Amino acid sequence: MTDYGHDLLFGTFTTPSAQGAQHVLDLAVTADRAGLDLVTFQDHPYQPAFLDTWTLLAYVAARTERIRVSGNVLSLPLRPPAVLARAAASLDVLSGGRFELGLGAGAFWDGVAAMGGRRLTPGQGVEALREAITIIRDVWDTEAVGGVRQDGRYYQVVGARRGPRPAHDIDIWVGSYRPRMLALTGAMADGWLPTIEYLPRGVASLPGLNARIDEAAEAAGRSPRDVRRLMNFMNVSFSPDDDGLLAGPPARWVEQLADLALTHGVTAFFIGGDDAGAIERYAAEVAPAVREIVSRERGHYGSMP
Repeated sequence: MTDYGHDLLFGTFTTPSAQGAQHVLDLAVTADRAGLDLVTFQDHPYQPAFLDTWTLLAYVAARTERIRVSGNVLSLPLRPPAVLARAAASLDVLSGGRFELGLGAGAFWDGVAAMGGRRLTPGQGVEALREAITIIRDVWDTEAVGGVRQDGRYYQVVGARRGPRPAHDIDIWVGSYRPRMLALTGAMADGWLPTIEYLPRGVASLPGLNARIDEAAEAAGRSPRDVRRLMNFMNVSFSPDDDGLLAGPPARWVEQLADLALTHGVTAFFIGGDDAGAIERYAAEVAPAVREIVSRERGHYGSMP
């Protein structure tokens, strides 16, 4: 069993549909009022059917009271890291510390190139992300002396002033699947944020992928506990019958999510589906029960030291 000991987070993975913009906002407000922890949105700036995710994040933060917001995940090739760092810190300050930074190396390169972004190979994308994370954290580090400087292959920053300082320590959660990206996640990120439907063997993939992240964390002088494990679930439904992962009655959801937390160390769960009723049921019937089980079991055996 692998339990990294993080607190549990429950949230939504909402489609940022431009045609249904009011529905998107209503879902965020529903999640906030229901008591969920986060509302997150995918980011595809080259997709005209979607709202711009950064604009949406700012608007949702202004229309909600307590829920945190995050891109899931933001497309780095179309969002320069120094500018993104300032935008993230600004939104965190304005929202009272309710922003987290989900970040990806890039995908759908035809769309990125069509918008004026660089077309990179997967390996180049990893190295660009590595440079970007360093720049972002340097911009946030207002206690360091001097400006931010990095003469990287993909990003150059020449004496940029630091700040503003975020209202809280913003987490950087990386969406990753392949070995080099998993290694970067373990070495640098605060969290790993994949989508269960994209894992080659679903839940069965988790032990091997977790092990890659753990090994990279330790090689970088970190603890595996430094990397929270998060997960998106796009295809979910409440139904009388057990039809698979998060496709059944609430009690079955509770069993499955508690097992993911206690066996595989996943402690943040973001559901898709864009259904207000499901969001309310998730918050009322699933989240509290999962928290109770995990707390009880941790009391019996503890978690990873």
